[in-house]
Amino acid sequence: MPRRSYAHYCAIARSLDVLGERWTLLIIRELLPGPRRYTELHADLPGVSTDVLAARLKEMEADGLVERRRVAPPTPAWVYQLTPRGRDLLPVLGALASWGSDLLDGKEPTDALRIHWLAIPLARLLEQAARGHGGVVELRVDGARCYLRLDAGGPAPAYDQPAEPGAVLTLSTETAVNLVNERISVTAAVAGGQLTVTGGSALAAALSASAGRDAAVPTLAGNQ
Repeated sequence: MPRRSYAHYCAIARSLDVLGERWTLLIIRELLPGPRRYTELHADLPGVSTDVLAARLKEMEADGLVERRRVAPPTPAWVYQLTPRGRDLLPVLGALASWGSDLLDGKEPTDALRIHWLAIPLARLLEQAARGHGGVVELRVDGARCYLRLDAGGPAPAYDQPAEPGAVLTLSTETAVNLVNERISVTAAVAGGQLTVTGGSALAAALSASAGRDAAVPTLAGNQ
């Protein structure tokens, strides 16, 4: 079935012709950290059917957002990865995450959650707290792990585990959500012990020192 178009001679409408289909932006979200197998994509997109996922990936390949390539042995497999045009959507997803952060006001029992879904908004906050220091951050959230790259190209989530991350941040899911929806700052979380930073790099030192930059930053009620 041909894809419908708004038929508006407008850059926003043209963008929505490509990106407005259900699941498309969430597939971009899953591929921003790096290449993934089809089975991995399906596992981290709860609710999508195999038929819909396959159809979206074909459309995204045709639109120049995604490409499929063969991974060499010892573990040969086909993976999907973003093209440069697809990676250009990181600021778009960052803006959506920032705009929608206050909508995370309560998790329903039926809501799925993957820790790396919090990576994009957390990356923006940590980049601000790092004050120009770059490197890879390992996030440990209630036992789950994901990685963020903070560098000159802008903050971005990553799947690859570095030999030694520049900083390891340990926090609870509750604290991660409170950071994302700005109920607490990185400064206050470090100062209050909700967020611990370890590592010997300049990045870790900068994130640890954030607690001393503003002694007047408030903490959540009950976490004085």
